[in-house]
Amino acid sequence: MRVMLLGATGLTGGKVLQGLLGRDEVSQVVALVRHKLPTLHDKLAQHEIDFDKLEDHAELFDVDVIICCLGTTIKKAGSQEQFRKVDLGYPLKAGELGRFYGVRAFILMSAIGASSSSTIFYNRVKGELEDALKGLDYPYLSLYHPSLLLGDRKEQRTAEALGIKAMPLVNRLLLGPLDKYRGIEASTVADAMVNEACSLASEPAAERVVLIRKYDEIVQLAE
Repeated sequence: MRVMLLGATGLTGGKVLQGLLGRDEVSQVVALVRHKLPTLHDKLAQHEIDFDKLEDHAELFDVDVIICCLGTTIKKAGSQEQFRKVDLGYPLKAGELGRFYGVRAFILMSAIGASSSSTIFYNRVKGELEDALKGLDYPYLSLYHPSLLLGDRKEQRTAEALGIKAMPLVNRLLLGPLDKYRGIEASTVADAMVNEACSLASEPAAERVVLIRKYDEIVQLAE
């Protein structure tokens, strides 16, 4: 099957890319990027685009599955408006184009606490995106709700760096219903996404499903 990947240059997206390229179920990975990746592979079709003009590349969305790992921070984006564009506008436009071309599954990297009614701006934007994607009626929609992502990032994020150092201890204290807040390796999330996407090659959704993937389920899918 053909899989489109958005966010291939990020911490999790980069690992998703490598995972997809190594799977027999995947015939091609269509990666939409702002800047060309150094990765070379027979299965990889890179397209350098302006994400503000996704509709100009609509034909690229003729794939089987879309995996979206797009995301930024308000600090990096520069404003709440720009953050909304990257974390809501781009993924939603991709979802709309994919639905137009009959894509059967959309797998989204969202966040723990995502809710359109949240008083926290970040969580509210994530929740608004989820609600909008649900409205597109994808046959298969999977929404990942990881807490703190662990792994080596290209950019420095002071608050996250401190959280990562403390997380091994904190994780031991997050038991029962609190385990969904455990920090999780980006590679684990990536493995889960790849496994889930590839499972659809042999077991396509028989009826419309919307799934919320939290810590325990992500770990299980990764295995």
